[in-house]
Amino acid sequence: MTDNSLPRILGTDVGAIAEAASRLQQGGLVALPTETVYGLAARADQAEAVAAIYRAKGRPDFNPLIVHVPDLAAAEALVLLDDRARDLAQAFWPGPLTIVLPKRDDAQLAAAVTAGLPTVAIRCPAHPVMRAVLQASGLPLAAPSANRSGGVSPTSAAHVADSLGARVEMIVDGGTCPAGIESTIVALRDSGWQVLRPGPVTQEDLAAVLGQGGSVASGEKIEAPGQMTSHYAPGKPVRLNAAQKAADEFFIGFGDVEADYQLSRSGDLAEAAARLYDALHASAHVALPKVAVAPIPESGMGVAINDRLRRAAAPV
Repeated sequence: MTDNSLPRILGTDVGAIAEAASRLQQGGLVALPTETVYGLAARADQAEAVAAIYRAKGRPDFNPLIVHVPDLAAAEALVLLDDRARDLAQAFWPGPLTIVLPKRDDAQLAAAVTAGLPTVAIRCPAHPVMRAVLQASGLPLAAPSANRSGGVSPTSAAHVADSLGARVEMIVDGGTCPAGIESTIVALRDSGWQVLRPGPVTQEDLAAVLGQGGSVASGEKIEAPGQMTSHYAPGKPVRLNAAQKAADEFFIGFGDVEADYQLSRSGDLAEAAARLYDALHASAHVALPKVAVAPIPESGMGVAINDRLRRAAAPV
């Protein structure tokens, strides 16, 4: 495959699933859809396969990867689950929740997956394509977002191809990701629990299962993906909480405002989350040199949307 060539994009039929699984078993990279964003998947038990993820993304090696498994039994082979973790799995798996748990001493995982930490960020995804590939490959899969590190996460196969190009040879096109932002990440502490990355499962959802006593991590120590200060960036200055656009700005709207890209005219936060990364991708491809974003409520899924926007707006 030459530097100027494009990745091969497959459908989601049985043959495509089998081909993707075979490539992963051989240590290759495959971009796969999940209900959150597209992931750049490799077998999590092979050092060279995991290293290929870091090379393709240009990702810092201190940033750990999420391991995707098909079910609770597969998770139990890799991490130590207490009653709280089982309650979370019962409530939210398969789904957009990643749980940070102690790694088993005998876990078959490449060292780079955990970036030297004693914990594993683990998730059981709900997307039927990702689940089919997990089952067909028989492997735990490390799968960070399928884009260059620090850039806008992909919610379509076209986004993946645009960001990674020849760095990934195969993309399974499962359509647009329905949730549109990365999974919530929660760490279970000895004295409570902590949200490391907001996402589709809200802090209120977690509290309904775990009880009160949760907190949101400061981000000073990187324990999970998505905690870097500058992330999800469209490559242009981003101004937040903008009431209106300036002449040199691409305006991303929310609610009843005129905008270049509307996240949700009705003010639906779930719709806004699903469209957020497509909006940032769109902003990156217009001639206007700056981006402005309308205010987003800091409640429910708005917490996760604002988290991504603040990182997109942070100086590199």
